[in-house]
Amino acid sequence: MNTVSIIGRMTKAPRLRQLSEGRVQTSFIVAVSKGYKNDDANFVLCTIWGKLAELTVKYCGKGSLVGIAGRLNTRSYEKEAGVRVFVTEVVVEDIRFLATKKRDEEDQQQTEQDKKPDIDFEFPAIHPNQLPV
Repeated sequence: MNTVSIIGRMTKAPRLRQLSEGRVQTSFIVAVSKGYKNDDANFVLCTIWGKLAELTVKYCGKGSLVGIAGRLNTRSYEKEAGVRVFVTEVVVEDIRFLATKKRDEEDQQQTEQDKKPDIDFEFPAIHPNQLPV
């Protein structure tokens, strides 16, 4: 069974990406409280596809409280100089807008005009021989 359910706040406003064949996608990070300290949180990368992605971008902004249900996915890609990068993310299958924060018009205009990739963070480079067994 591969099921993930979390509640947390978006660390920045999600941006819609137009991909090939008319597909749309958005990725964002959700800060999830660890529960035993007020200022301690886990930061979880989330990816949404299709109509849910469009609705999320339309109604959510930085600080929005969301409930997410989905599945855990791990993928990898090769960066410059042959460095393999591993990414673990939640592929969202259902999202609930628990407390949305309004997106300002300037942010929405930037979302529509911004075509370059939006990188919130940099994953550390891991070589295959450094992976735990």
